[in-house]
Amino acid sequence: MKSAKPKVMHEVAGLSMLGHVIKAMRGAGVDRIVVVTHKLGDAVRTYAASLGAESVIQDPQLGTGHAAACAASALADFPGTLIIAYGDMPLVTADTFTRSFEAQAQYGMSIVAFTPADPGAYGRMIRDSEGLLERIVEFKDANADEKAVRLCNAGIMAADAKQFFGWAGKLDNNNAQKEYYLTDVPALARKDGVRCLIVESDEAEMMGVNSRIELARAENLMQQRLRAKALGDAVGLIAPETVHFCHDTVLEADCLIEPYVVFGPGVTVRSGAHIRAFSHLEGAVVSGGAIVGPYARLRPGTMVEENVHIGNFVELKNTKIEKGAKANHLTYLGDARVGAGANIGCGTITCNYDGFLKHHTDIGAGAFIGSDTSLVAPVSVGDGAITGAGSVITRDVPANSLAVTRAEQKNLPEWAESFRARKKAEKAAKK
Repeated sequence: MKSAKPKVMHEVAGLSMLGHVIKAMRGAGVDRIVVVTHKLGDAVRTYAASLGAESVIQDPQLGTGHAAACAASALADFPGTLIIAYGDMPLVTADTFTRSFEAQAQYGMSIVAFTPADPGAYGRMIRDSEGLLERIVEFKDANADEKAVRLCNAGIMAADAKQFFGWAGKLDNNNAQKEYYLTDVPALARKDGVRCLIVESDEAEMMGVNSRIELARAENLMQQRLRAKALGDAVGLIAPETVHFCHDTVLEADCLIEPYVVFGPGVTVRSGAHIRAFSHLEGAVVSGGAIVGPYARLRPGTMVEENVHIGNFVELKNTKIEKGAKANHLTYLGDARVGAGANIGCGTITCNYDGFLKHHTDIGAGAFIGSDTSLVAPVSVGDGAITGAGSVITRDVPANSLAVTRAEQKNLPEWAESFRARKKAEKAAKK
């Protein structure tokens, strides 16, 4: 990846590749997960722990079979079925893991395979006369006939845990790479009378990521998957190929998403809401009947209630906009509550940060905030109150009151004409 960040921590649709694999495993009912890491993989171990996974260290790194065997100590007390996956396969699904468990229950072992358009350097899957796996041959160790086989190893393997670690302990490194191959395990199982059923999967789902180019391709494939799911769930996408989803985006049926909308983590859009073009949302909930955008930004902690209007170049952060309120253009509302039916004029800002702490602004129901009002938090504007355009509000405004803070206007007759004449003379003198 040519990156200071560990490979499996690179993100696809807002979630790390390792996070996608763990999420898919959890979806298949896996209750214990052990992540095998490099000795310098502190960041990976910390992240794995945050997802409820254990970690072990592989040192030195002696191949895939050795890596899997490193988990033996962590799972010494585990009596169930083991499944092995790779942390750089972000498109793998819970369904593949579920089918692997079902196949393992039939024969004692299962392994996932796929048929790529270009088999390249993948390990080849050699079937026996019954269609079960006979052996896996690594590309570098394969002869011409074996290389002609198109069914390739995806690396996901399921077996009884205690049996697997017994086989892993018998692996040798008598191969071109001088490594302990995970792919040699099925042959050892076969010697013990355990057969291996092949579970075939889609090439895209089995994609591993080893470069920035492949990461970008995985992102593209994931976005296609998420868009297809949204359309299948009756979400209105005018130009689906332009909308960018996060892995956890929740869009209910009959919401409408215009082109070039970006969803960051933690967004829910309820049925009947309308997100207009070029808006960016993260950590926000938008309720039915609300209109957001175009060119709006909703940041974490934002709650937009029913029939709210949030217009162009409006930014909301940690703010609740209650039913029917409007902020139609050029406004920043942070750490605030806007009451039902309130109207926020153009250019309004909540001055919520003093350089050390964030402070709250409370705007009551039916309040009218005049254009270019600065609300210096902490401050409260009561129900039905009005602030005059251009005001700087530093004290609470009682309900149904008018608050105005602006200098008295002066008019100087004929001043503009004399000013222009003076400036024209100065300009002529310079020439």
